[in-house]
Amino acid sequence: MNIQIREGTITDASAIHNLNAQELGYDYSEDKTQEKLAKILNSNKDKIYVAVIDNNVVGYVHASDYDVIYAPHMKNIMGIAVSSNYQKMGIGKALLNAVEDWAINSGACGIRLVSGATRMDAHEFYRHCGYSGDKQQINFKKMFYHN
Repeated sequence: MNIQIREGTITDASAIHNLNAQELGYDYSEDKTQEKLAKILNSNKDKIYVAVIDNNVVGYVHASDYDVIYAPHMKNIMGIAVSSNYQKMGIGKALLNAVEDWAINSGACGIRLVSGATRMDAHEFYRHCGYSGDKQQINFKKMFYHN
């Protein structure tokens, strides 16, 4: 099986939408996904990498700059998903490696990510890939709905 990792393009919007819906459970329309992807692709602070097998996108990772006043420059993984049909084949690791290469080449001192408390399999995967952490947080948000 030949896995290709490349930077994402706007033509990947449908596949990314499907991965978000099927693997992560996000109910966000394909049209809105495409609009958001277009903005992200034009940002110099973000990267999207996709994993492709036989011309099909089977995974993606979105990372962005993480700059806060109390820590050095890092990259932040905003989202990562691999089709359940292709998990445990090294695709997630390859996607993380692409972000790690970007981080190193851009002078970042590391990568951070946040994973839901109940996603134990994901936690095991991140630990296996060399990520560590024991900080517990509660994620607060306040939503504003616009027409």
